[in-house]
Amino acid sequence: QVQLVESGGGLVQAGGSLRLSCEASGNVFSLNDGAWYRQAPGNQREMVAHATRGGRITKYADFVKDRFTISEDVARKTLYLQMNNLEPEDTAVYFCNLQGFNRNLTEYDSWGQGIQVTVSS
Repeated sequence: QVQLVESGGGLVQAGGSLRLSCEASGNVFSLNDGAWYRQAPGNQREMVAHATRGGRITKYADFVKDRFTISEDVARKTLYLQMNNLEPEDTAVYFCNLQGFNRNLTEYDSWGQGIQVTVSS
């Protein structure tokens, strides 16, 4: 079983920065693909950023507007999301999703528990 632990959320003023982390532990052999999603109250969950091939290929939602950067530390089995120039509209619960292989070489697809990001105006 693979457990994901998210950290780095909190309250920040508009224009500020936060760095989210998502670390995988347990029956983890490799980290392949990772993504961050977010869900604001009353809204559907939406993809924020996606990384594959150890972070060499990345994709971002249009609303990111070059403000966010996703990265992977494959050795530490950790996914990051650097968020700069935050806006009140970025307020949401952020979820990480990691995919890779277990030690018995079966695939895993795990979600974090979610972490609150609140941006004040």
